[in-house]
Amino acid sequence: MRFKKISFLASKSEVAQEARSILMQTYGDVPPLQADVIVALGGDGFMLSTLHSTQVLRAPVYGMNRGTVGFLMNEYGEEDLVARLAAAEEAMIHPLRMKAHCVDGRKIEALAINEVSLLRQGPQAAKLRILVDGKERMPELVCDGALLATPAGSTAYNYSAHGQILPIGAEILALTAMAAFRPRRWRGALLPITAKVRFEVLEADKRPVQAVADGNEAETVKCVEIESAPEVTHRLLFDPEHGLEERLIREQFA
Repeated sequence: MRFKKISFLASKSEVAQEARSILMQTYGDVPPLQADVIVALGGDGFMLSTLHSTQVLRAPVYGMNRGTVGFLMNEYGEEDLVARLAAAEEAMIHPLRMKAHCVDGRKIEALAINEVSLLRQGPQAAKLRILVDGKERMPELVCDGALLATPAGSTAYNYSAHGQILPIGAEILALTAMAAFRPRRWRGALLPITAKVRFEVLEADKRPVQAVADGNEAETVKCVEIESAPEVTHRLLFDPEHGLEERLIREQFA
């Protein structure tokens, strides 16, 4: 057996808590710090929060879907969990680092496993200036918002905004616009994973914009800097033939 000590974590939903209780009785339970593997019970949102909260631990995370979406989760099952864990395939992903500078002088930093998004806060469209590696690439993007997504996050908000799905091993980030007005129908760009992207909010007082990194919000920003954080690694486990790479490919033919 690869994993002897399991830590079960669950979202607050009743179905997730019930599953945790059953699995703990069957397989035992240890605190995350002592675990060989962490089993997360919930949906994708809970998986993201689990990855963030356990990123300094050595144990990989294996998710089982007790939520709604579950793209990052395996199918739920109470039997043969030890065998499933032993046979699981590992995927390693790196998050983005967001540095948001707010109009009121606050500076907010956060990591994002899926994406960093900029969203208009008021009734008027946002106006954004985009720079990549210090070079202006778009002087003005008028839109509802824009986001920068990792390959792991490319099937989430990025995909619903009609951005491209990226293979999990791709050294690429997806920059995608949401409801772009000018340039009309601009869909975004694919950038190398080493790119440093800077969004500057034009008319920030009149057209307020918030930045969100996996649920961590920065209100009324004036500029946001985003880059990959290769020094941070998240280890996810998936059942054979149902790994993240296979899911990303399968999603494109759905």
